[in-house]
Amino acid sequence: MKRILMNKNTEVLVAEYNETSKFFDRIYEVKDINFAPYILKSFYMEDDINDTPFRTNLSEWFKGRGIPSWRDKLDLLLHRLNITAPYELLDKAFGLSLSDQYWLKPDGSGITYDDINFFDNDFDYAEFMEASLSTNSKVIKKESSLKTPNNTTDGMLKKAWIIDKETRYLLKGGYKNETLQPFNEVLASEICQRLGFDHVEYTIDTYKDMVVSKCPCFITKDTELVTCYQIRNDMKRYDSVKDYEEYIKKLEDNGIENAREKVENMYILDYIIMNEDRHLNNFGIIRDVNTLKWVDVAPIFDNGQSLNIEYYDEEEVHISGNGRFFYEVKPFDEIIKIVKNLNRIDISKLDGLVEWFDNLLHKYQYLTKMSDRRIERLCILLNRQINKLREKIK
Repeated sequence: MKRILMNKNTEVLVAEYNETSKFFDRIYEVKDINFAPYILKSFYMEDDINDTPFRTNLSEWFKGRGIPSWRDKLDLLLHRLNITAPYELLDKAFGLSLSDQYWLKPDGSGITYDDINFFDNDFDYAEFMEASLSTNSKVIKKESSLKTPNNTTDGMLKKAWIIDKETRYLLKGGYKNETLQPFNEVLASEICQRLGFDHVEYTIDTYKDMVVSKCPCFITKDTELVTCYQIRNDMKRYDSVKDYEEYIKKLEDNGIENAREKVENMYILDYIIMNEDRHLNNFGIIRDVNTLKWVDVAPIFDNGQSLNIEYYDEEEVHISGNGRFFYEVKPFDEIIKIVKNLNRIDISKLDGLVEWFDNLLHKYQYLTKMSDRRIERLCILLNRQINKLREKIK
């Protein structure tokens, strides 16, 4: 089937799309490579638009928009959705997402982005939300329940996009039987609020008997998230702090103000909460899809894999102490050294944070069944990190 890859209402390319494999078998014409997904530009060769790397990466990029194979309880979700593989969902709603403006338009169709995008148009999310988050759910019967932005969500956690008073919110649960991730998101949001870091605001919500985090969509119908992974894809890899410096320079060269400080803020947060999963796809920049201007560093988001205690006893809390810094796994005490001036942080604004977190965990203890001992140890760990940062600031 001939399809047109669109960026909002701009035609990017025309290709033969295989609905079975979800691969692009042939590219007929590239209309405007500048409006293509950022990650594809480095594979583009004007003299051979069917060059295998470009066509293969186009196909991989599109399939990668689907729910990943490592999603928690994926088999159960697929059963409830009555499909065999997550990429089957990509054709249900033109491949649309709430992270960008790309979609596949049938050749010859008069449909426009305004007709179908999920920023302006409502979608039926109730059945998908139940299939994703509920412990008990029936197989989805309504086809409309599969025409949602939930088809293009990344990550391992159970999640669902919903609409609440015209705002698009993402609900995320914990991993398997773990319930801490939603609280870590809210803790990160509280820290950012106190320290003045640009961030996505997370709150705690409940769905049936499950605690979930809730955050608004930070992308609009005129912007997209371009991740660090996409930006670094066409840059030399050093496996050292030089990767970070090259990334900062790229942002500054593209007109993003205070890029270094804003990225530093993310790593300061990661130090405080010991976020072990700052991979290259959960930070990046916001780009205007109409002008292609790099607008700003993306607000801090996706902080759930934090405060991971391996085990604890009467005397000590045992942790890994390592985070992710571009292509490396490094101790948090090493990563924090990339911050040029920690003295700009008013650490006193975190006074009372540990008590706030303790109260939050106890408030939902009736649902999480988290023991008093574990809550105590989590607060000890948080307090330890705040004090370590305080010592570095002196």
